[in-house]
Amino acid sequence: MSKKYRSLLSATGLMLALIQPAMAAEKTEVLHWWTTEAQSKAVKVFADAFNAAGGQWVDNAIVNGDVAKPTGINRIVGGNPPTVMMMNAGKQFGELADAGLLRNLDDVGSAENWKQVLPADVLEAVSRDGHIYAVPVNLQTPNWLWYNKALFEKFKVQEPKTWEEFFAAADTFKAGGVIALAFGAQPWQQHQLFNGVLAGAGGRELYLSIFRDKKPEATETPEFKRVAEVYAKIRSYTDPGTPNRSFNEAASMVITGKAAMHIMGDWEKGEFSAAGWVAGKDYGCVLGLGEQNFLMDSNVFIMPKASSEAASQSQALMAKIMLDKDVQVNFNNLKGSMPVRNDVDTSGLDACSKIGLEVLKDPSKQLAGPDWLAGADMLNSLADVVVQYWATPSQTPEEFAQKYAAVLEQFQD
Repeated sequence: MSKKYRSLLSATGLMLALIQPAMAAEKTEVLHWWTTEAQSKAVKVFADAFNAAGGQWVDNAIVNGDVAKPTGINRIVGGNPPTVMMMNAGKQFGELADAGLLRNLDDVGSAENWKQVLPADVLEAVSRDGHIYAVPVNLQTPNWLWYNKALFEKFKVQEPKTWEEFFAAADTFKAGGVIALAFGAQPWQQHQLFNGVLAGAGGRELYLSIFRDKKPEATETPEFKRVAEVYAKIRSYTDPGTPNRSFNEAASMVITGKAAMHIMGDWEKGEFSAAGWVAGKDYGCVLGLGEQNFLMDSNVFIMPKASSEAASQSQALMAKIMLDKDVQVNFNNLKGSMPVRNDVDTSGLDACSKIGLEVLKDPSKQLAGPDWLAGADMLNSLADVVVQYWATPSQTPEEFAQKYAAVLEQFQD
């Protein structure tokens, strides 16, 4: 087996008119990892709209993206692909496209004017060699700080904007017997938190020198040492129950007042909404402690090459449904993210989404997410180093920097 394949293994009326009669009987398996209550409600928007348009959605929800992604990739490479599969925008699906295993969506994109209604950076992140291979369904960032407003008022704590202010607030909660920071020590959460610290405490240039330029010498800078120190210090404000805690369990700790804060992506709002919480009233939000950078991220759906014309037609319908204006608004309101289309009505978005939209108006605050800049092999290797650092309090920032640099050296062009 080649190295590449080893790597692969590690509205509505118009739509109905385009569907052949055979389409009605074609089951469309959709593999994804949206399994919390809030996420399930959001993905049901897609399913209901697809079924109403004549499709037959067959849900294959797998808990944890770290399990779902390799499962789906193995099936695609093995010749038994799902009809549609969720991924993240960026380089993750590039090798699948290069191997000729994904459907080119240029025809759908052209018919639906995607180049006019989608941000250029997003289009680039779902394309390979100028061709579109994925359907982006939202715009989100993983580096939000969420907090329980009632606890902040009770302890007379001000909303933090910097890491220094965060630690001062955390000290107050810790002294008052409240868990300062809810956290789940799962690899993806650990790496995501570190990347947020890298962007916010290390700064834009350090972040890009690592993920875009892959420079090992970047780890020798005072800025990287500060990132390592901040990340290590965060551990002292979490509780002993962090191992393998899911993000929604951590969100529940904030909702119940067991913890004061949580650092997580926009999807956190879905959990708050499911609990009846209102942005700005029950919970507050800060985008990017330190440098207020919006780490660009987007959930996407890829379409493995279909084995039948009916399956191909169902994929085309799915792509159109997912980017329908009304579907976009309804889905993202439940998911907690922002519509990826730039021509939808955003007046109904919550207070936190409006903060994100305002930041996005400034290109200097936009940063391509790690998945947009680096391949899965590099990111997984860096995640291993970060996870080990979190689990090893005796490891110094200097030792961590050496291990991190060793990974970057392996992936220099």
